[in-house]
Amino acid sequence: MAENFAVPKYLTTMSLILGFMVLFTTGTSILLPALGDISGFLRNDTESINSTSTDYGHIVYQYASAVLNPTSPNDIASLILSANNNSAPFSVAARGQGHSVRGQALTSDGVVINMTALISNGSRIVVSESPSLGSYADVGGEQRWIDVLRATLDRGLTPVSWTDYLYLSVGGTLSNAGISGQTFRYGPQINNVYELDVVTGKGELVTCSSNKVPGLFYAVLGGLGQFGIITRARIPLEPAPKRAKWVRMMYSNFSAFSKDQERLMANNGFDYLEGFLLMKQGPLDLSFYPLLDQPRITALINQYGFIYYIEAAKYYDDSTRTTVDKVVEKLINGLSFVPGFLFDQDVLYIDFLDRVHTEEEKLRSLGLWDIAHPWLNIFVPKSRILDIDSGVFRNILLKQNVPTAVTLIYPMNRKKWDGRMSAVIPDEDVFYVVGLLHASGFNDWQAFDEVNRQILQFCNDAGILVKQYLPHYETQEDWKNHFGTKWQSFQDRKVRFDPNKILAPGQRIFSVL
Repeated sequence: MAENFAVPKYLTTMSLILGFMVLFTTGTSILLPALGDISGFLRNDTESINSTSTDYGHIVYQYASAVLNPTSPNDIASLILSANNNSAPFSVAARGQGHSVRGQALTSDGVVINMTALISNGSRIVVSESPSLGSYADVGGEQRWIDVLRATLDRGLTPVSWTDYLYLSVGGTLSNAGISGQTFRYGPQINNVYELDVVTGKGELVTCSSNKVPGLFYAVLGGLGQFGIITRARIPLEPAPKRAKWVRMMYSNFSAFSKDQERLMANNGFDYLEGFLLMKQGPLDLSFYPLLDQPRITALINQYGFIYYIEAAKYYDDSTRTTVDKVVEKLINGLSFVPGFLFDQDVLYIDFLDRVHTEEEKLRSLGLWDIAHPWLNIFVPKSRILDIDSGVFRNILLKQNVPTAVTLIYPMNRKKWDGRMSAVIPDEDVFYVVGLLHASGFNDWQAFDEVNRQILQFCNDAGILVKQYLPHYETQEDWKNHFGTKWQSFQDRKVRFDPNKILAPGQRIFSVL
């Protein structure tokens, strides 16, 4: 037995036979090579298995046979090699912060890789500079974006493309796209990567970039974990601002709201741009606004049933401190928000980027964080966004008895996305993110999911060619429709980089075929 392997207390389904480990699962057995080849702890005790049995969604539950706590990317490669060499190849799911909502990071009877175990094995965020690249950070795929932010700010630097919530793993967001209010200007996070280290579905540890093994590089970025596990990413950095002018502008008319968003996106003046929907059935979070203004905001919402607001931010530092107010004033001049309903705050740059964490702390204190989250995120072509307002916001959502989700509506620019990557977006030059971030009790999430179903059915019946972000589908035909013209290349990449379909079974892309 390997000296550094801790035998779990609950060793009831694991046995060592002739230097091999056999994990007995439902209807099969997993045969791993001698434990010395996998230096990380492989556990199958109740606590380890239960800790990886669900995700942030708390909708799907699956139980792995074991959990690997790797100490290096080599451990991950060894496990995947073992998965391929088993008489019946078993599945492997990489789990970062577990923030998927439909079981995408789960596996039934396979092995979950607890990527967070790598965090405790020394610093894997290294800031460097080169004549050809400028400043960049080499970051472990297991690292959280909040920690990347803190480490780079210590050097006066920062990445430019973010997610709204920073307590997500680098590998996780790069496997999807990584979007937020900076995407219109800088592109998604997958467009802001110089280089990757990837463990493929064959168990090969490969360094890739746009110039080195580009087929793997473009496959993995936005590839939903199907082709490899990201163990390192090289992220470009720029000088960091110190503060942010944070503004919100309220609208009663959707057409004016969307036109002003597109105008702000086109002039490229703000560093961050998103939009939201507030509905009278609530719940309403008005904590951003001065207490004296909250009653009249509530009255405005009650008057119209719901309102929209644009949220934007302009970053600045000492050199632009005296001019930032004039810059913001010029950017918003001529916009059609409701007169008197412009609000602003001046905050530290890090506090702006980490704004969602403040809400997380509030929800945790109320026991409302670890609950079901039946989210729906879709990309909508600009030409049909007015139909979403009339058919979804003013029809489906108003008729529901469930509380309104946090609802995002903001535009993106297709030219900021690289079509060679696996991520899928609508064909039009401008498209919108529409996100319904539902939260519910464990026993009533189906009511929210019914709202999602109605929205997708409406889009289908109306011929609105939406694309799901963080997609969840049940059938082969749905996945084909999702990938569209990229479906064949997606399949080809799977054959090339993960021929035994080892990786990311929770996505159910190939397990449903």
